[in-house]
Amino acid sequence: MNTKPFARADRVGGLIHEALSLLLQKSVSDPRLASVSLTGVKMSPDLKLAKIYFVISEEVTSKDAAFAGFKKAKGFIKYNLAQSLDLRYMPDLQFYYDDSIDYGFHMDSVLNKLKNEYRTNNQPPE
Repeated sequence: MNTKPFARADRVGGLIHEALSLLLQKSVSDPRLASVSLTGVKMSPDLKLAKIYFVISEEVTSKDAAFAGFKKAKGFIKYNLAQSLDLRYMPDLQFYYDDSIDYGFHMDSVLNKLKNEYRTNNQPPE
């Protein structure tokens, strides 16, 4: 069995990620999407669906506003991606907020809190 190092879905996802990042920087003027950064694109095995994950880098925009911005710009984004990518079929785009960074910050604060509690509870008696 001959296995490729990357599946076609991974390669297409990488192309979409790169092209969409460039498109968001240069062509999309919606202020709700100004502070959005893409974290990943996962393609379905049949290449019909692209799940696009994003984070908000600043507190200027809320998640709901970013979703509304993506909903409004979806047709524009899909059209421009189809023009720039040489794909036989342009996949449907679905946008998801990537909460892994928020979860990481939460876990970091929990660990710091436990570390501080350990230090205060295990002080040697004077």
